[in-house]
Amino acid sequence: MITITRADGKAEYELLERFRRRSSETDADVSKTVTEILENVRFKGDEALRDYTLKFDGKLPEKFEVDKEEINKALKKADEKFIGALQKAAANIADFHSRQKQESHFNCSSDGVIMGQRVRALKRVGIYVPGGTAAYPSSVLMNAIPAKIAGVEEIIMVTPPGKDGKANPNILAAAAVAGVDKVFLVGGAQAVAALAYSTQTIPGVDKIVGPGNIYVATAKRMVFGLVDIDMIAGPSEILIIADETARPEFLAADLLSQAEHDPLAGAVLLTTDYTIAEKTREEIKKQAASLSRKNIISQSLKNYGAIIYCDHIEKAIELAEIFAPEHLELCLKNPLEHIGSIDNAGSVFLGHYTPESLGDYYAGPNHVLPTDGTARFFSPLSLDSFIKKSSFIFYTPQALQRDGEDVMTLARAEGLSAHAQSIEVRLRD
Repeated sequence: MITITRADGKAEYELLERFRRRSSETDADVSKTVTEILENVRFKGDEALRDYTLKFDGKLPEKFEVDKEEINKALKKADEKFIGALQKAAANIADFHSRQKQESHFNCSSDGVIMGQRVRALKRVGIYVPGGTAAYPSSVLMNAIPAKIAGVEEIIMVTPPGKDGKANPNILAAAAVAGVDKVFLVGGAQAVAALAYSTQTIPGVDKIVGPGNIYVATAKRMVFGLVDIDMIAGPSEILIIADETARPEFLAADLLSQAEHDPLAGAVLLTTDYTIAEKTREEIKKQAASLSRKNIISQSLKNYGAIIYCDHIEKAIELAEIFAPEHLELCLKNPLEHIGSIDNAGSVFLGHYTPESLGDYYAGPNHVLPTDGTARFFSPLSLDSFIKKSSFIFYTPQALQRDGEDVMTLARAEGLSAHAQSIEVRLRD
């Protein structure tokens, strides 16, 4: 199911290269299909949505928009323990993201020049919530709550209908807890198209966020520019660095928790203790046998699972920095000693009692994270994802007299005489 590789200066880099190729191999295969879907929805609107919903989901909902009454009913009928956990998670997420607020500011100098920046929320945001092989109420909270705190005026959620043509009740309950404004039962690339172009029923948005399968990710990439998106998300992944103090049963459980997402999901353990490597491999076999998604896990670990034995912790950190994982666990005796060495990771989990699942559901930091090595330059979803900024400048005649000659010099150096003239006509005034 999963093999142990010794880091020898070559084998470990070959493994990392295989991971790097896993998304690009499938992108080309789906691009043609997604392009056709986007165009059909753009020109046919709801008619295309109905056709694709029947084709991919099996049954049309009575209507695309879910009534507020049905959303509230889902909240009332849901299991009390589930709702209690959702509400506690929502409070943690709100607390964490509230600390990310930015304020508009301006500066007025003694000569009357004013410069500043306006910060305000986007008007309308679309949230994609998966509903295929697994439904994710947690994604509702992670996407909607930061948008709400940022001040987004209207949050539109799209999610695929079930085989019965109805919404997943747990997702509706989460929408109620998170304060989603409207919910539409449509999924896949066609849902992304509806949010980007608008249809007779679904309004267009300024930005689309939320995870999805390769068709959703490709659609988001294709509409970027017409609307903003959170990031180009690939298959989920975890990388764990473990020393001799780690517990194999914990490591195995965390690797399996990531592998169950998708056959393309990646699960990698870097350890400085060969005994830990062997025991973790045995634990994976043992624990996987009883899991509900063991077939998906088996495919994932066979193709994109790895245990790499490293001679020292510095080697493991070097490999982690190259991998730039979505989730990075430091299962070490003193994890805080190494946090300053980690620049490339979506979210870092410190110590033996901080499994990645805490971040997925409950702790507070966002679980919408950069994948496929993009943690080198992308950040997790945050309040910044739902705001825009504009700068402003005010000059007095005296200040322009002082600075105008410099501006004209720069403009003429670039061969832009009209730019220089726009200053010169004012200096003659």
